[in-house]
Amino acid sequence: MSLVRIVGRFWWDFLVGDDWKIAAAVAVTLVAGAFVVASASAAGSWLAPALGAALLTVFVAALVVDVRRR
Repeated sequence: MSLVRIVGRFWWDFLVGDDWKIAAAVAVTLVAGAFVVASASAAGSWLAPALGAALLTVFVAALVVDVRRR
């Protein structure tokens, strides 16, 4: 196996892990937070709790979907 493939497989397993839905939710939440911060019209005091609540909601939804599937 080539070195590039080994490194790519390591980073995929490290970042995504077992559940791609959680990794996608974290990436989308970080990008959304970056857009809000870049807009500079938003006060930052509500941003961290809102993003944390969004991540928690997505995590619980993914967990419920996985549990109901079995």
